[in-house]
Amino acid sequence: MSSESTQTKWGQFIPLVIVFFFWGFVAASNDILIPVFQKAFDLSNLESQLVSLAFYIAYTVGSLIYLLISYLTKGDLINRIGYKNSLALGLGISALGTLLFYPAANTGSFPLMLSGLFIVALGFSLQQTVANPLAIALGPIKTGSQRLTLAGGINNFGTTIGPLIVSYAIFGSAVSGNTEMSIESVKVPYLILGAAFLAVAIFLKFSSLPDKPQAIVETEEDKISTKKSAIQYPQLVLGMIAIFLYVGVEVSTASNLPAYMEKSLGFLTKDIAPYISLYWASLMIGRWTGAIEAFTDDMNLQKILRFLAPYLAFGVFLAVNAIANHDLTPFYVYALIILVLIFADMASKGNPARMLLIFSGLGIVALLIGMGTTGMVSVYAFTSVGLFCSTLWPCIFTLAVSGLGKHTSQGSSFLIMMIMGGGFISLLQGYVADVTSSQKSYIVGVLCFAYLAFYAWKVGGILKKQGISFDKKISGGH
Repeated sequence: MSSESTQTKWGQFIPLVIVFFFWGFVAASNDILIPVFQKAFDLSNLESQLVSLAFYIAYTVGSLIYLLISYLTKGDLINRIGYKNSLALGLGISALGTLLFYPAANTGSFPLMLSGLFIVALGFSLQQTVANPLAIALGPIKTGSQRLTLAGGINNFGTTIGPLIVSYAIFGSAVSGNTEMSIESVKVPYLILGAAFLAVAIFLKFSSLPDKPQAIVETEEDKISTKKSAIQYPQLVLGMIAIFLYVGVEVSTASNLPAYMEKSLGFLTKDIAPYISLYWASLMIGRWTGAIEAFTDDMNLQKILRFLAPYLAFGVFLAVNAIANHDLTPFYVYALIILVLIFADMASKGNPARMLLIFSGLGIVALLIGMGTTGMVSVYAFTSVGLFCSTLWPCIFTLAVSGLGKHTSQGSSFLIMMIMGGGFISLLQGYVADVTSSQKSYIVGVLCFAYLAFYAWKVGGILKKQGISFDKKISGGH
């Protein structure tokens, strides 16, 4: 029994991460849809970012619906219907959204396209509320953030291949200027995606995933706690702002990159996909690196894997692009930038607050270099933001729900609600780009990272007052 509580429950964890893969696949594919819609519907930078807004605002609406149902029925919805059923229900809702792409493409309707994306993300909202605390709970608490990082690494395998597959499905061998065909060819990939959602829902229903994981059940401490709601915990409230700004900078850095590369550097729309893919692959590279402690306690093996994992992830990116017949020559230099990530990861020593501080600082440096240089140097600087965003979600999420006990799923729902930052910050950066330039608009991201660094500094003290120290939990042998 003791081995179960000290190790990750792989039999349950592996079915769960399939869901993480889908979120990534769809979210990154939006970056390919943005320039396609912009041409087809003749949209401004600001209007084209409505794609991001429709997708990310759905997370907020989904969370509000969940909280409202829980409030009206006087009990937590997920705790009542179970974690497994909630995941299956979320996948079913997402499948319904993909069906709208068919009439939307046939009638050439931008609002209908946005509605489809909105419903897909509405399902994702419920899935995320369940899956994030579940990933932390499927094993010992001290490697909870590493498990979430690993799940995020699978998510980013989706984000790496998503833009390439969707780009191929839309452009194929057709000339990219043929926008009429582009809108028509959006149909099939999304219908296939809908079928995949339903298949995974059925698979999860019959998997060994627990309906009520042990770590989220009410404890004795919860029973004597005076706190009636998750919102009474300061780590959660400040963490909600952090998630809003983190998802904002992660999404807006990628979604404003095509406009910068087309207008300032003269790239063709169809040639941008590998660079969007590299951005999301950077998140995968970082997360594979940050997740190694969930695999093994052996310190020597960890040291080897710390160097091996990021280059293995980089190899996946190169292989996928080689299969897609893209020229790999521009990407080899990126291997050097990955070294910065490895040393930053070692310096953090597995402490989520320290990692958040170091990586936010590096994010600011990367954006400033991108804004202050030209040509390919600026493109690599902007894509490297993906490396430094890579482990921030699990760091913020773990810090924000620490010590919430029975309020964990409610706290998780509040955090998922803040994913709307992806839409609002993208919209804000699109507006700044229209007023100034695409390159100068990245000042928005610098401000987001500045708050994240502040949260990293502040939250350590808040948790210490509540008797929670991650150095004791996670340092084990560092």
